[in-house]
Amino acid sequence: MKTSRRVLILADSDNTFLAAQSFNRRLDWQKIRDYLADPQEGRELIEMVIYVGLPPARERFEEQRKTKEKFVYWAKSNGFLVVLKEGKAKGDEYETNIDIVMAMDAIELAIEVRPDIVVLVTGDSDFAYLAEKLRRRGIRVEVASVEQSLGNDLKMAASSVIDLIGVFDSFAAKKNDRDYHRIGNANVFD
Repeated sequence: MKTSRRVLILADSDNTFLAAQSFNRRLDWQKIRDYLADPQEGRELIEMVIYVGLPPARERFEEQRKTKEKFVYWAKSNGFLVVLKEGKAKGDEYETNIDIVMAMDAIELAIEVRPDIVVLVTGDSDFAYLAEKLRRRGIRVEVASVEQSLGNDLKMAASSVIDLIGVFDSFAAKKNDRDYHRIGNANVFD
């Protein structure tokens, strides 16, 4: 009898979107979740948490904010746990520091729910220390990203790397440079 391993997936939505976009690929969050927590591979999904940094509620960010709010509504409606962080304007751009929230949650959830595997869906090398910290607690840490754009620090800190380019290739070809996320049969635009 095969023992299943409990999997917790934490996804940096903006980093994952940018990785897909840079290789002209489309995202399908449901397929990513199903791939990373495939029960046929002996994996039991505890939760998939998607971290979303919202643009500030200001006129110049209105369209971006509406797009992300649509994605958040879709994600919550489809069983994803979504963590939002309100952004702060910084000139013509904005920042959210969602990485800090994701790292703090990862440590807290690892202690509370004790997963066998934590999958970090990001290529951001800022998460290298988090990966090492989780591994020191006896948790297998997999990083799911486009390996070609993955930072060496994060690659070295992880137990293993899952190259998402093959997963992205299984999705329909990207139709529009403005695609943000593939959601069910609809698209949300950025």
